[in-house]
Amino acid sequence: MFPRIRIVLVETYHPGNLGSTARAMKTMGLTQLYLVNPASFPHPEATQLAAGADDLLNQAIVCDSLQQAVKDCSLVIGASARLRHLALTNFNPRQAAEALQAESQAGDVALVFGRERSGLHNDELAFCTHQVSIDGNPDYSILNIAQAVQILCYEIFNAKPVDSCSKVLAAEQLPSLEAIQGFEDHLEKALAASGFLNGASDRALKELQTFFRRARPNQHELGILRSLISRLEKQGAFYYQQQKDNHK
Repeated sequence: MFPRIRIVLVETYHPGNLGSTARAMKTMGLTQLYLVNPASFPHPEATQLAAGADDLLNQAIVCDSLQQAVKDCSLVIGASARLRHLALTNFNPRQAAEALQAESQAGDVALVFGRERSGLHNDELAFCTHQVSIDGNPDYSILNIAQAVQILCYEIFNAKPVDSCSKVLAAEQLPSLEAIQGFEDHLEKALAASGFLNGASDRALKELQTFFRRARPNQHELGILRSLISRLEKQGAFYYQQQKDNHK
C-alpha cells in the first residue's frame, strides 16, 4: 500500500522490538523496513514477536549508517521524544503522516526511529529534514519503539491523500538527501576557501545547512545554487591570483 514509505530503526538493541515493529507496520500496510546496525538480527525473538509479519523481517534492508539508509529519500522525518535545539520543522503525528503520504507520490521518504535508551543523536537528526514528536501524559510519556511505530503507522494508514499537494511535489522534483548533502559539501568547500569558516563561523555553516534543509529547494533550484557557488569560486580564484601577481 505504501511502497515508497520506509521505516528506519537505528541501532535497535532488543530483537523483540524488531519483530513488534514489523507487526505494527504490516497491520497498517507498510512493508519497507530498514535496520541500521541492529544489535541482534536475525533473531528468533524477532521472528516470534513479528507474529506472522516475519516476511517484513526477511526482506528488511540492513545498513551500516543512517546516511546510507536515507540517502535517496527527499523527505526524512526523525521521531524524537523531545524537541532538540535544531531548526527543524516539528510535526505532530498527523502532520507527519500527511507529509509522508503526499511526498511519497513523487519519491521515496523515510520515518526514522532511534535507540531504545537514547533515541536519535543530534548528528543523526542532522540527516533529517523534519522531526515528529508524540505527545502524551507529561508525567509519564515513555513509549517503546514499537508503540511509537504503531501510532505513526496508524496515522499514515488513515491520512487523507492531498492530491493537489502531491501534484505540486511531483512537479517540483525535490532532490534526494544525497543531492542536498552534495550541495552542502560544495558550499562548505567554497566557504572554507574564502576564509569565511573559522571558529565562530562553523556555527554559521550549520545554520546555513539547516536553512537549506528547511527551504527544500527543488532540483532545478539546487542546480542554480551550485552554479552560483561554482561561479563565485572561480571569481575568488581569479581575485586571489591577481592579488598574488600584484605582490610580485
